[in-house]
Amino acid sequence: MWKRKTMLLFCSLILVLMAACSSGSNGGNNGNDTGNHVEGTTAPTNATESGGDESTGEEEVTGTPEMDFDMGGRTIKWVSWYDESIKEDNPDNIKMKENLDALMKKHNFKIEYVVVDYGEFQQKVSASLLAGEPLGDIIRVARPWMIPGLVKQGMFTPVDEFTKNEKVFIQQYTNEYALFEGRGYGFRAGINGASQGVFYNRTLMNQLGMKPLQQYVNEENWNWDTFIQVAKEANKDTNNDGKLDTWGLAGASILVQALAANEANLIAEDKQNLEDPKTLEALHFLSRLATESVGRPTEGGDWTEPGQFFRQGNTLMFASADYEMENLKKDMPDIDIGFLPFPKGPSATQYQSFNTIPNYLTIPSAVENPEQLVYIYEKINDIESIYDYPKQSRFETLFSNEDDLNNAKVAGESIRIVEEVNGYPTMPYYEFIGELLEGISVSTVVEKYKEPFQAAIDEVWQK
Repeated sequence: MWKRKTMLLFCSLILVLMAACSSGSNGGNNGNDTGNHVEGTTAPTNATESGGDESTGEEEVTGTPEMDFDMGGRTIKWVSWYDESIKEDNPDNIKMKENLDALMKKHNFKIEYVVVDYGEFQQKVSASLLAGEPLGDIIRVARPWMIPGLVKQGMFTPVDEFTKNEKVFIQQYTNEYALFEGRGYGFRAGINGASQGVFYNRTLMNQLGMKPLQQYVNEENWNWDTFIQVAKEANKDTNNDGKLDTWGLAGASILVQALAANEANLIAEDKQNLEDPKTLEALHFLSRLATESVGRPTEGGDWTEPGQFFRQGNTLMFASADYEMENLKKDMPDIDIGFLPFPKGPSATQYQSFNTIPNYLTIPSAVENPEQLVYIYEKINDIESIYDYPKQSRFETLFSNEDDLNNAKVAGESIRIVEEVNGYPTMPYYEFIGELLEGISVSTVVEKYKEPFQAAIDEVWQK
């Protein structure tokens, strides 16, 4: 039973995250969490770093110099699982649409946005590439669909030499998420993704007379120990009938969050990483949640159960992402809901969010003049945003409390990639998590699964 429930939970979570990271317009830093918006973790560009004159404040221009070329009326096909055309719904997007119109006139091209159903996307894109007839000139692809397999077969063009403009391109996407054997094969602009964290019921917190959870963040003491402490404090029998009627944590199956929060991973390049000290710390954290009965027990529900528990108003914390706030406010109009970053692991340097299936734009190797396509994308997105920070308008809509808004900003400043079953189909991932949640010792679980994990990795990497 736990295998089925856990698999449903993780599969559905991944689809929700993909949709959240890939919905909306093809805008720049307009404050919306859309597919082309990547919240950056790139190093700041200043006068000293760029070689500019520090005394005058001048900076080296990192943008690509103006290019003069004629595409001969060519139609650029942009393929995705959603419509990536620019919606003129805010000042930033209006400016980007103006940029596109000017580029089409100057360089003599048209653009066609092609939408392929997500359920068929991977198969259709792969088949077209292998046949030498790619579906489009620019194709959105998820990392597990192309690395290592299709990249090893030479199906994509490396683009890292064209993505130096840090004002537009999120360097982490090209130089980390899309990296293979020293080259970057993907590009993306804007916002990195959702801010992962912990929603909490401030109304319930006050009713229970608990220390305000925001104080742990303010004191720089929001970590796994205080997280467990808080959850246990909220596990109460308030009517003295011998049964708990308030709980501290909606669900204990939060391994991906823990791995990201400790800057760990199950996989390191092409090797299983279960015995890495940081990974072991995350596994022991999940084990504590199970063996110390920290989380609210399941009542036989599906993957939506933790959210349902939280909505009942008798559960203090629920691990999820910023986009969940909109529905929570609708479903819990009389409850004061707060948001915290996910607590730091013992080896973490900062708060972290996560992404299990990073996706980005790519250019098939069969497409001519890839530098021109990346240049066009760059110039579309090269605008001066009216917003002070990425996702400003979105966050100001979601969060009325300044602390919650700042926590969402902080949580999204660094997003870790956590690899799991999505990239390695034969990995016994759900069984692995299930045994941890059953309270089987970490050492026993690691010893049992390290070889099957490596076998699943070897299958993908063809070793």
